[in-house]
Amino acid sequence: MTTAEHTDYYSHILGMSLKVEVTGHYGFPVIMFPTSRGSYTQNHDFKLNESIEALVSSGKVKLYNIQTLDSESLYDKTISPQERIRIYELWVQFMSQEFIPFIQKSHQTARVALAGASFGGYHAANLAFRFPDLVSHLFCLSGAFTIRNFMDGYNSDLVYFNCPREFVLNDEGWKYRHMHIVLSTSDQDICLDQTKEMSAILNQKGINHWYDEQKWISHDWPLWRMVFPTFAGRFFG
Repeated sequence: MTTAEHTDYYSHILGMSLKVEVTGHYGFPVIMFPTSRGSYTQNHDFKLNESIEALVSSGKVKLYNIQTLDSESLYDKTISPQERIRIYELWVQFMSQEFIPFIQKSHQTARVALAGASFGGYHAANLAFRFPDLVSHLFCLSGAFTIRNFMDGYNSDLVYFNCPREFVLNDEGWKYRHMHIVLSTSDQDICLDQTKEMSAILNQKGINHWYDEQKWISHDWPLWRMVFPTFAGRFFG
């Protein structure tokens, strides 16, 4: 098993350091996100990283598991919806203006891959659809495509531009046609309807993607560990 290294990345936008787990020595960069309020080590702890160990150890991909600020932003009910989305947007800008460019430069690549399950799938999809020029591959496993449920009815441009199911519908389809997009779900997944809806939106916009629906398995790590090697292997194997 490839050893994971732990480091900090200082964000000038956030004014703080975020933790990063790096797995692999070289290969195409895959930035990964945890599920709701999960630790940056969560994908390692629940063996999602290990499910594509063959690609990591052979130098096909290198994994970067980055800390999110779910608990300090969208999930913090002690602050106003305006403050929740403001803090989340700062994290989005950190990713798009600081961390992803750092990875691009380190790997001398024009674009990176993004991956995540459940709310990590939301983070991956939101960043990929907001900043398609930065992203070559999106692996969204049982993801969400809106944050309206966190906003208590509050609405603003920031809310809209963090809801892919809304802004992609009103965007130009050609922006996304270079991207390899995987939307994964199952017939017993709590995110089945959202994933089907997002797939329909992409079809409507003429955006090619891989919609995968498994059977007889629910929204949890066994599903994600089962499908991730298939998707990653198709593009990086």
